[in-house]
Amino acid sequence: MIGKNMSEIEDIALGAFDGMHLGHKALFDRLSEKGAVVIIDKHNANITPGRYRCEYVDRPCFFYDIKDIKELDAKGFLERVKKDFPKLKKIVVGYDFAFGKDRKYSIEDLKKYFDGVIEVVDEVKKDGISVHSRVIREFIKKGDIKRANTLLGHTYKIVGEVVKGQGLGKKKLYPTVNVNPKDFVLPKNGVYATITDVNGFYEPSVTFIGKRVSTDKIFSVESHIIGKDIGEAKGEVTILFFDRIRDNKKFDNLEDLKKQIEKDIDIALEIVKEHII
Repeated sequence: MIGKNMSEIEDIALGAFDGMHLGHKALFDRLSEKGAVVIIDKHNANITPGRYRCEYVDRPCFFYDIKDIKELDAKGFLERVKKDFPKLKKIVVGYDFAFGKDRKYSIEDLKKYFDGVIEVVDEVKKDGISVHSRVIREFIKKGDIKRANTLLGHTYKIVGEVVKGQGLGKKKLYPTVNVNPKDFVLPKNGVYATITDVNGFYEPSVTFIGKRVSTDKIFSVESHIIGKDIGEAKGEVTILFFDRIRDNKKFDNLEDLKKQIEKDIDIALEIVKEHII
Protein backbone atom coordinates (compact mmCIF):
# COMPACT_ATOMS: atom_id res chain seq x y z
CA MET A 1 0.00 0.00 0.00
CA ILE A 2 1.14 3.51 -0.76
CA GLY A 3 -0.08 6.89 0.34
CA LYS A 4 0.01 9.43 3.13
CA ASN A 5 -2.10 10.36 6.14
CA MET A 6 -3.82 7.00 6.35
CA SER A 7 -4.27 7.55 10.07
CA GLU A 8 -6.58 10.53 9.35
CA ILE A 9 -8.92 8.76 6.92
CA GLU A 10 -12.46 8.25 8.25
CA ASP A 11 -14.23 6.70 5.25
CA ILE A 12 -13.15 4.80 2.16
CA ALA A 13 -14.55 3.71 -1.19
CA LEU A 14 -13.32 0.16 -1.75
CA GLY A 15 -12.98 -1.67 -5.07
CA ALA A 16 -10.84 -2.51 -8.10
CA PHE A 17 -12.01 0.58 -10.01
CA ASP A 18 -10.90 -0.21 -13.54
CA GLY A 19 -12.31 2.57 -15.69
CA MET A 20 -13.08 5.12 -12.98
CA HIS A 21 -16.52 5.36 -14.60
CA LEU A 22 -19.86 6.85 -13.56
CA GLY A 23 -20.63 3.84 -11.38
CA HIS A 24 -17.43 4.38 -9.45
CA LYS A 25 -18.08 8.10 -9.22
CA ALA A 26 -21.33 7.31 -7.41
CA LEU A 27 -19.19 5.70 -4.69
CA PHE A 28 -16.72 8.56 -4.54
CA ASP A 29 -19.57 11.04 -4.13
CA ARG A 30 -20.43 9.40 -0.81
CA LEU A 31 -17.03 10.21 0.68
CA SER A 32 -16.46 12.99 3.17
CA GLU A 33 -13.59 15.46 3.16
CA LYS A 34 -11.70 12.88 5.21
CA GLY A 35 -12.41 10.12 2.72
CA ALA A 36 -10.12 8.16 0.41
CA VAL A 37 -10.28 5.72 -2.46
CA VAL A 38 -8.82 2.29 -1.71
CA ILE A 39 -7.98 0.30 -4.83
CA ILE A 40 -7.51 -3.46 -4.82
CA ASP A 41 -5.01 -3.67 -7.67
CA LYS A 42 -5.28 -6.99 -9.50
CA HIS A 43 -2.87 -5.84 -12.22
CA ASN A 44 -5.44 -6.63 -14.90
CA ALA A 45 -6.98 -3.17 -15.22
CA ASN A 46 -6.75 -2.02 -18.83
CA ILE A 47 -9.25 0.81 -19.13
CA THR A 48 -7.59 2.88 -16.43
CA PRO A 49 -4.55 0.92 -15.22
CA GLY A 50 -2.26 1.59 -12.29
CA ARG A 51 -1.95 5.06 -10.85
CA TYR A 52 -3.82 6.64 -13.77
CA ARG A 53 -6.92 5.98 -11.65
CA CYS A 54 -5.83 8.72 -9.28
CA GLU A 55 -6.33 11.38 -11.98
CA TYR A 56 -10.11 11.03 -11.77
CA VAL A 57 -10.75 11.62 -8.06
CA ASP A 58 -10.21 14.51 -5.69
CA ARG A 59 -9.45 12.25 -2.75
CA PRO A 60 -6.28 10.41 -1.76
CA CYS A 61 -5.79 7.04 -3.43
CA PHE A 62 -4.31 4.03 -1.68
CA PHE A 63 -3.49 0.68 -3.27
CA TYR A 64 -3.63 -2.87 -1.97
CA ASP A 65 -1.65 -5.23 -4.18
CA ILE A 66 -3.80 -8.32 -4.70
CA LYS A 67 -0.75 -10.52 -4.13
CA ASP A 68 -0.50 -9.22 -0.57
CA ILE A 69 -4.12 -9.88 0.39
CA LYS A 70 -5.41 -12.70 -1.79
CA GLU A 71 -4.88 -15.36 0.87
CA LEU A 72 -6.68 -13.40 3.59
CA ASP A 73 -10.16 -14.44 4.69
CA ALA A 74 -12.85 -11.82 5.33
CA LYS A 75 -11.88 -11.33 8.95
CA GLY A 76 -8.18 -11.05 8.16
CA PHE A 77 -8.78 -8.55 5.38
CA LEU A 78 -10.95 -6.32 7.58
CA GLU A 79 -8.38 -6.48 10.35
CA ARG A 80 -5.77 -5.31 7.84
CA VAL A 81 -7.99 -2.45 6.70
CA LYS A 82 -8.79 -1.33 10.24
CA LYS A 83 -5.13 -1.44 11.17
CA ASP A 84 -4.17 0.67 8.15
CA PHE A 85 -7.03 3.13 8.75
CA PRO A 86 -7.41 3.33 12.55
CA LYS A 87 -10.07 6.10 12.42
CA LEU A 88 -12.18 4.35 9.81
CA LYS A 89 -15.92 4.78 10.37
CA LYS A 90 -17.45 3.95 6.98
CA ILE A 91 -16.75 1.73 3.96
CA VAL A 92 -18.52 2.47 0.68
CA VAL A 93 -18.88 -0.33 -1.88
CA GLY A 94 -20.90 -1.09 -4.99
CA TYR A 95 -23.91 -3.38 -4.88
CA ASP A 96 -21.98 -6.24 -6.53
CA PHE A 97 -18.81 -5.96 -4.43
CA ALA A 98 -17.01 -9.22 -3.64
CA PHE A 99 -13.53 -9.83 -2.29
CA GLY A 100 -11.07 -12.45 -1.13
CA LYS A 101 -9.72 -15.49 -2.93
CA ASP A 102 -12.02 -16.42 -5.83
CA ARG A 103 -14.24 -13.50 -4.74
CA LYS A 104 -15.79 -15.77 -2.16
CA TYR A 105 -16.66 -13.05 0.39
CA SER A 106 -19.54 -10.63 0.06
CA ILE A 107 -21.00 -7.45 1.50
CA GLU A 108 -22.52 -9.50 4.31
CA ASP A 109 -18.99 -10.49 5.37
CA LEU A 110 -18.00 -6.83 5.43
CA LYS A 111 -20.92 -6.11 7.74
CA LYS A 112 -20.01 -9.05 9.94
CA TYR A 113 -16.44 -8.00 10.61
CA PHE A 114 -16.61 -4.20 10.43
CA ASP A 115 -18.26 -2.38 13.31
CA GLY A 116 -18.75 0.88 11.41
CA VAL A 117 -21.08 1.76 8.55
CA ILE A 118 -21.15 -0.28 5.34
CA GLU A 119 -22.77 1.90 2.68
CA VAL A 120 -23.87 0.06 -0.46
CA VAL A 121 -24.36 2.04 -3.67
CA ASP A 122 -27.01 0.76 -6.08
CA GLU A 123 -26.46 -0.04 -9.73
CA VAL A 124 -25.88 3.01 -11.94
CA LYS A 125 -27.41 3.17 -15.41
CA LYS A 126 -26.80 5.66 -18.22
CA ASP A 127 -29.13 5.80 -21.22
CA GLY A 128 -30.62 2.53 -20.01
CA ILE A 129 -27.23 0.76 -19.95
CA SER A 130 -25.77 -0.64 -16.74
CA VAL A 131 -22.42 1.04 -16.10
CA HIS A 132 -19.76 -1.66 -15.66
CA SER A 133 -16.11 -1.85 -16.65
CA ARG A 134 -16.76 -5.00 -18.70
CA VAL A 135 -19.47 -3.20 -20.70
CA ILE A 136 -17.22 -0.19 -21.33
CA ARG A 137 -14.35 -2.47 -22.32
CA GLU A 138 -16.51 -4.14 -24.96
CA PHE A 139 -17.60 -0.78 -26.38
CA ILE A 140 -13.94 0.25 -26.66
CA LYS A 141 -13.02 -3.01 -28.39
CA LYS A 142 -15.89 -2.51 -30.84
CA GLY A 143 -14.76 1.04 -31.58
CA ASP A 144 -17.88 2.56 -30.04
CA ILE A 145 -15.90 5.29 -28.33
CA LYS A 146 -18.81 7.72 -27.99
CA ARG A 147 -20.81 5.25 -25.94
CA ALA A 148 -17.77 4.22 -23.91
CA ASN A 149 -17.10 7.88 -23.07
CA THR A 150 -20.72 8.36 -22.05
CA LEU A 151 -20.47 5.54 -19.50
CA LEU A 152 -17.03 6.61 -18.35
CA GLY A 153 -18.11 10.19 -17.79
CA HIS A 154 -14.80 11.30 -19.30
CA THR A 155 -12.81 10.87 -22.50
CA TYR A 156 -11.09 7.52 -22.99
CA LYS A 157 -7.34 7.76 -23.23
CA ILE A 158 -4.27 5.64 -23.75
CA VAL A 159 -0.70 6.44 -22.75
CA GLY A 160 2.47 5.05 -24.26
CA GLU A 161 6.09 5.62 -25.11
CA VAL A 162 7.12 7.05 -28.47
CA VAL A 163 8.63 4.39 -30.72
CA LYS A 164 10.33 4.57 -34.10
CA GLY A 165 7.98 4.33 -37.10
CA GLN A 166 8.65 3.48 -40.73
CA GLY A 167 9.36 7.15 -41.58
CA LEU A 168 7.11 7.06 -44.64
CA GLY A 169 4.53 9.51 -43.28
CA LYS A 170 6.96 12.38 -42.93
CA LYS A 171 8.43 11.80 -46.39
CA LYS A 172 5.37 11.05 -48.54
CA LEU A 173 2.18 11.28 -46.47
CA TYR A 174 1.63 13.04 -43.14
CA PRO A 175 4.08 12.85 -40.22
CA THR A 176 2.92 10.75 -37.28
CA VAL A 177 3.91 10.02 -33.72
CA ASN A 178 4.16 6.27 -33.20
CA VAL A 179 3.18 5.04 -29.74
CA ASN A 180 3.54 1.79 -27.83
CA PRO A 181 0.61 1.88 -25.34
CA LYS A 182 1.27 -0.72 -22.66
CA ASP A 183 -1.49 -1.95 -20.33
CA PHE A 184 -4.36 -0.12 -22.07
CA VAL A 185 -7.16 -1.83 -23.99
CA LEU A 186 -7.00 -0.59 -27.57
CA PRO A 187 -10.02 0.55 -29.57
CA LYS A 188 -10.97 -1.51 -32.61
CA ASN A 189 -8.62 -1.14 -35.56
CA GLY A 190 -9.39 1.95 -37.60
CA VAL A 191 -9.06 5.73 -37.72
CA TYR A 192 -10.18 8.01 -34.88
CA ALA A 193 -10.72 11.67 -34.10
CA THR A 194 -8.48 12.40 -31.15
CA ILE A 195 -6.38 14.92 -29.35
CA THR A 196 -2.79 14.01 -28.58
CA ASP A 197 -0.56 15.34 -25.83
CA VAL A 198 2.96 15.66 -27.18
CA ASN A 199 5.57 17.56 -25.20
CA GLY A 200 2.95 18.88 -22.78
CA PHE A 201 0.41 20.32 -25.23
CA TYR A 202 -2.85 18.73 -26.39
CA GLU A 203 -3.38 19.12 -30.14
CA PRO A 204 -6.15 17.96 -32.51
CA SER A 205 -5.09 14.75 -34.19
CA VAL A 206 -6.05 11.77 -36.31
CA THR A 207 -5.07 8.45 -34.77
CA PHE A 208 -4.64 5.20 -36.66
CA ILE A 209 -4.75 1.75 -35.00
CA GLY A 210 -4.05 -1.44 -36.94
CA LYS A 211 -1.84 -3.01 -39.56
CA ARG A 212 -0.49 -0.62 -42.15
CA VAL A 213 -2.01 -2.72 -44.93
CA SER A 214 -1.12 -0.19 -47.65
CA THR A 215 2.60 -0.16 -46.80
CA ASP A 216 4.62 -2.48 -44.57
CA LYS A 217 1.78 -4.57 -43.00
CA ILE A 218 3.11 -3.80 -39.49
CA PHE A 219 0.70 -3.13 -36.61
CA SER A 220 0.96 0.39 -35.25
CA VAL A 221 -0.69 3.03 -33.13
CA GLU A 222 0.15 6.44 -34.59
CA SER A 223 -1.20 9.97 -34.44
CA HIS A 224 -0.90 12.76 -36.95
CA ILE A 225 -0.93 16.14 -35.20
CA ILE A 226 -3.13 18.35 -37.38
CA GLY A 227 -1.65 21.58 -38.67
CA LYS A 228 1.44 21.60 -36.52
CA ASP A 229 5.03 20.47 -36.91
CA ILE A 230 5.98 19.01 -33.53
CA GLY A 231 9.43 17.96 -34.58
CA GLU A 232 10.91 14.87 -32.98
CA ALA A 233 8.60 13.58 -30.21
CA LYS A 234 10.16 11.71 -27.32
CA GLY A 235 9.08 10.14 -24.06
CA GLU A 236 5.45 9.57 -23.14
CA VAL A 237 2.43 10.48 -25.26
CA THR A 238 -1.25 10.60 -24.26
CA ILE A 239 -4.06 10.13 -26.81
CA LEU A 240 -7.70 10.98 -26.01
CA PHE A 241 -10.36 9.38 -28.21
CA PHE A 242 -13.60 11.14 -29.22
CA ASP A 243 -15.07 9.11 -32.08
CA ARG A 244 -14.30 6.54 -34.76
CA ILE A 245 -14.02 7.86 -38.32
CA ARG A 246 -13.62 4.73 -40.44
CA ASP A 247 -12.29 1.19 -40.81
CA ASN A 248 -8.74 0.38 -41.78
CA LYS A 249 -8.54 0.13 -45.57
CA LYS A 250 -6.00 -0.94 -48.16
CA PHE A 251 -5.12 1.63 -50.83
CA ASP A 252 -3.54 0.82 -54.19
CA ASN A 253 -1.08 3.70 -54.01
CA LEU A 254 0.21 6.35 -51.62
CA GLU A 255 -1.55 9.17 -53.47
CA ASP A 256 -4.97 7.60 -52.78
CA LEU A 257 -3.98 7.03 -49.17
CA LYS A 258 -2.91 10.65 -48.82
CA LYS A 259 -6.24 11.88 -50.22
CA GLN A 260 -8.10 9.71 -47.71
CA ILE A 261 -6.00 11.05 -44.84
CA GLU A 262 -6.89 14.59 -45.96
CA LYS A 263 -10.58 13.64 -45.64
CA ASP A 264 -9.91 12.04 -42.24
CA ILE A 265 -8.29 15.27 -41.05
CA ASP A 266 -11.32 17.36 -42.05
CA ILE A 267 -13.70 14.98 -40.28
CA ALA A 268 -11.50 14.80 -37.18
CA LEU A 269 -11.33 18.58 -36.90
CA GLU A 270 -15.11 18.87 -36.97
CA ILE A 271 -15.48 16.22 -34.28
CA VAL A 272 -12.75 17.62 -32.04
CA LYS A 273 -14.20 21.14 -32.28
CA GLU A 274 -17.42 19.85 -30.68
CA HIS A 275 -15.47 18.79 -27.61
CA ILE A 276 -12.78 21.41 -27.08
CA ILE A 277 -14.42 24.66 -28.22
